[in-house]
Amino acid sequence: MVTEAFKGEVYLKVDSKARVSIPAAMRHILDQADPGDRTVTRCRFVMIYGAGGHHAQCYSMVGIRALYDTIYSHPVGSPEREELETAFVARSLDVDIDEDGRIVLPLKIRQRLGVTAEDMAKGFTAVFVGKLDRFEVWKADTYDAETPDLGAVNADIRKKLAPPQA
Repeated sequence: MVTEAFKGEVYLKVDSKARVSIPAAMRHILDQADPGDRTVTRCRFVMIYGAGGHHAQCYSMVGIRALYDTIYSHPVGSPEREELETAFVARSLDVDIDEDGRIVLPLKIRQRLGVTAEDMAKGFTAVFVGKLDRFEVWKADTYDAETPDLGAVNADIRKKLAPPQA
């Protein structure tokens, strides 16, 4: 059983061949949560590009099974199940981490992130964002533009944590 959570924001350079390292802490969790055939030395995970937003959602092999169990709970042919199957199953890719801890970002993922030919030519920065049972991969420029300023977030959190006033 995996007891660790995906957390943090890690910015990493993606080279002109679309190669990027998976952050070591995330790689460790992915390895723990891949109970597959241990004759295969490469760790695997699933990248989803059909669930909205300008990012990819990434699940460990254990995590994706839990998501699939949720989808299985809906009746076959129901509109809810059809929508979930399209977003999370049909529009997903299995990805192997190479012996150097890297992946090649698949074309469908690069398209979801909004990576241009110019980005590929010069390389770009991706950000890996922990989300407890999964992580997201974003193009850093997009993530920074779409993520609230930490100062504003912290002020809002402080308000929510403040004791009620009489």
